[in-house]
Amino acid sequence: MADFYRKALKKIKKLDAEQNRELLISAVSEINLLENVFNSIDVGILVCDKSNKLVMINKYAQRLLPMNDTDGMQVWAAVDDERIAEFLKETLLNRDRVMDKEIDIIHQGRNRLLLINILPLVQDRKINGSLVYIDDITEKRQDESRLRRAENLASLTTLAAGVAHEIKNPLGSISIHLQLMQKSLAKKNVSDPKIKKYFNVLNEEVERLNRIVVDFLFAVRPVNLELREGDINKIISQMMEFVAIEMKRSKILCLLELDENVPKIILDERLIKQALLNLVKNAQAAMPKGGVMTIATKLADNEIKISVCDTGGGISRDNLKKIFEPYFTTAESGTGLGLTQVYKIIREHKGEITVDSALEGGTEFKITLPVPQKETRMIPYKE
Repeated sequence: MADFYRKALKKIKKLDAEQNRELLISAVSEINLLENVFNSIDVGILVCDKSNKLVMINKYAQRLLPMNDTDGMQVWAAVDDERIAEFLKETLLNRDRVMDKEIDIIHQGRNRLLLINILPLVQDRKINGSLVYIDDITEKRQDESRLRRAENLASLTTLAAGVAHEIKNPLGSISIHLQLMQKSLAKKNVSDPKIKKYFNVLNEEVERLNRIVVDFLFAVRPVNLELREGDINKIISQMMEFVAIEMKRSKILCLLELDENVPKIILDERLIKQALLNLVKNAQAAMPKGGVMTIATKLADNEIKISVCDTGGGISRDNLKKIFEPYFTTAESGTGLGLTQVYKIIREHKGEITVDSALEGGTEFKITLPVPQKETRMIPYKE
């Protein structure tokens, strides 16, 4: 089509007014088509000239990136994100070609992972600028993480169940014989404080190992759900009453923002309560000097959305990728199976769990549980 217009321009002086008008209408139509294609592509595209000024940007890129006023500005000045702006400036000034650069940003209150490619813009075998391609790979990486977690759990199942049983049996035997030894010493009136102290340590360690084995078995075994109709708001309220005194001691202010329109759904109340309690305990551990924890529910798009948000120190971006993996923990004590259990419980309920966090910016766990269609019809209509 470009060749057609080049030829037409050479003959433009020979064309009458009507022919020029038709040529202009055709050109405008072609430009509109190209603009529609440009703005319909689901990859962000930024076009820069030789001096790195932004001359074109499609709508997808504007949705992905925080932007300043773009008129006549160099591309790094037009992007309102310090890390991306610095990367673009360094790369474009050095005339580098970059493929598959990953940069994470917080845009519109959400953590996003962007994939950036920078290529030369070639015209008539000469470099006349640069093309910047930006893709949002957040969901892709989340899907990969979910698949990796599922594979990790699957690979553990066969071996782990057998090993855990082999550990649990001698632990039971050790515990019984410790009790027999204590009774035997008591009958002989042996009351040496050191011996008592040693037995207390042994009993505590046996109990700790037993808890680890129980958690491990839960993580690798299939979950047997006992499904009944339940009220998620009621479950949360009861759980928070249970931990209220402990939270007060920890100087944590607990806020509940429960949507009264959330319907009852079919769930295993015991397991859902366990999952939520694990998240609450995590939030408590993240705020050793106190803070604010907010638990909210909301009905949206035939789904119940639950969030557990704290004002703690947050989680690094590297750790966020591994947060639900078995045995991953940043705590000095703990098995690293707590969040694995939460993930498993939510997935068994056909739900999803994600986490948003930033260092010194707090953490928010988001749970989504589906509402069966028949339940959505039971929600009262309000004018």
